[in-house]
Amino acid sequence: MTYSDAISLMPIIIAACAALLVLLAGPFLPGSMTSAIAVAASVTAGAFAACTTPESAPALPGLAFTPLAHYLIPVFCLSAALTLMLSHGYNERRAIKGEEYPATVLFSLFAMCVLPCATNLLTLFLALESIAFAFYIMVSIDLGRAESGEAGLKYLLMGAVAAALTAFGFSLIYAGSGTLNLSAAIAAPGNRAIISAGWGLVVIGIAFKLSLVPAHLWTPDVYQGAPAPVAAYLSTASKVAAAAVLLMLLGFAPPMGELHVPLYLLSLLSMVIGNLAALLQKNIKRMLAYSSIAHMGYLTLAILTGSKEGYAAVLLYAAVYTVMNLAAFGAIASLSTDEERSQVSDYSGVGYSAPFRGGVLALSMLALAGIPPTAGFIGKFFIFYAAIRGGELTLAIIGIISAAASAYFYLKVVVHLYMRPAEVDSPKPSNSAESFALCCASVAIIAIGVFPAPLLRLVDAVLQ
Repeated sequence: MTYSDAISLMPIIIAACAALLVLLAGPFLPGSMTSAIAVAASVTAGAFAACTTPESAPALPGLAFTPLAHYLIPVFCLSAALTLMLSHGYNERRAIKGEEYPATVLFSLFAMCVLPCATNLLTLFLALESIAFAFYIMVSIDLGRAESGEAGLKYLLMGAVAAALTAFGFSLIYAGSGTLNLSAAIAAPGNRAIISAGWGLVVIGIAFKLSLVPAHLWTPDVYQGAPAPVAAYLSTASKVAAAAVLLMLLGFAPPMGELHVPLYLLSLLSMVIGNLAALLQKNIKRMLAYSSIAHMGYLTLAILTGSKEGYAAVLLYAAVYTVMNLAAFGAIASLSTDEERSQVSDYSGVGYSAPFRGGVLALSMLALAGIPPTAGFIGKFFIFYAAIRGGELTLAIIGIISAAASAYFYLKVVVHLYMRPAEVDSPKPSNSAESFALCCASVAIIAIGVFPAPLLRLVDAVLQ
């Protein structure tokens, strides 16, 4: 490996070394120090990825710093850094101690940095499942809550089935193409029946990762049981990683003809059922879980088009959705004390008793509803624009109607924040790390909504 190869893989190296450092040195360091090391490593890895020029040649067998990695690794690093900052005060309040938590976040970040750099099916699968293993641990890390352990067990059992289906699908694609190389495997013209069967199994596995209907049943329970910062990380980084797997397998080319009907149904059911189920929820994390299902339906709609505009909308929405959900779950985490404010009614009057955090939560709800001038409006606009341009007019109309209906449950939270009297005690003051993380997410929501051109230029560079 040459010096330039090492530089191009530096985000992976930084994440791996920092994870080992935190895990091994953690018992001898105060908890705040391990979190600070993890945040610094995440930021440094993201900065290296943002400043490094993509290369087409593999740096190591199975790894290359591609334009997709140049775009996605900073998104993953941002998500990890903000999650760690939101977690420190939350973990202290909930007595979640030890170096295992920041180390596991860094191990997941390591796998996320590997994933968009993968050039063969084996590396891609190992990175995808390494991310899942890290989340199995993080979801169940709150040992003081039975709900956390239950959520982790449900996620593990369902995830094991999804992993088996994905592995079987990859093996069929390999059997049909005769190669593990991503570009050659997908472009192989022969053995269409075997490759199509492999694609079918892969789509089922990725549908679980993306929480697409009908592979969505784990999502509300896991989001509700997981610690709020973990739910923020799970709902953003893991979803973006799963969407990236689909884009890498497709090679930014239109999906096979056999995939049109399955992707169409997955998108349709997810948008409709996700939003309708969210209308009935009183628990805010379950509401956001069903909301996540609907948003992944929008993402699948853009993938279904198979066009450059559709894939650009997917990449744009990946960054937009990350900052929106980090702000939403981050505000929930910051407003929690010994117990989380689980019900929507628990946020009554919080807009006045905690103006900054209440404002961040309100902003995230407006962004998730797609109300301008937030980033959510820009993201949804490009998705539905790409769908209409790609010929999916009927599905785009259904998506627009379901997105409009979703405004009801998002604005219900805003109404409780500012138009209902307080029903529980005022929240305790937030610490500086939480405030900084929420401020970063909020600024990103407004900045992308008002001035999306820089992000669009980065997306275009990926698709060249």
